[in-house]
Amino acid sequence: MAEDVKTTRLELIETRNRIRLAQNGHNLLKQKRDVLVIEFFKIMKEAKDMRSELNAKMKESFEALAVAQAYHGIIEVENISMATKKAPDVEVQSKNVMGVHIPSIRGEYVSKTMSERGYSIQGSSAKIDETAIAFEKSLGIIIKLAETENALKRLIKEIEKTKRRVNALDYIMIPELQGKAKYIIMRLEEMEREQFISLKTIKAKLEKEAA
Repeated sequence: MAEDVKTTRLELIETRNRIRLAQNGHNLLKQKRDVLVIEFFKIMKEAKDMRSELNAKMKESFEALAVAQAYHGIIEVENISMATKKAPDVEVQSKNVMGVHIPSIRGEYVSKTMSERGYSIQGSSAKIDETAIAFEKSLGIIIKLAETENALKRLIKEIEKTKRRVNALDYIMIPELQGKAKYIIMRLEEMEREQFISLKTIKAKLEKEAA
């Protein structure tokens, strides 16, 4: 470092400015990391709750399906399921959390009316309706869970990236800049002492010659 550093007051001012900028950036990155961590744990709790809800709802859905199959027969239930007019669709948007784009997924045509499901009301029964409603609710939870799982992946990736930047400033950039500033100060002080001694020597020589 000693060979590359310019030991001037201007270089010292610029180095101190860089230290302040690095420290400000360090504080902002720490704030960002903390906000992302809070959001991560918030969404993780939501995901955990939704997994439990989905397990319960899927159990309920398959129980309703078993009842419908026992009432109508497996082949008839399969024929009814093939009559569905429109498959569910999803619309994906995004929200911004500290620069991280988190997907917002909304299901379309997930919850349907009886006419939208496509099967004949006369050729079915309440058992079919109950099964359809149960699976529609399960699908709604699956779509929401997909949103939270995707958000968790993006957040953890950004948290790791932000953490690396904080550590780089903490342990590499800021210490190097501070070391550089100390070295410049030391060299400037040495130069001032050398200049002072040189001036005293010249003054003494001049006084001796004048005498």
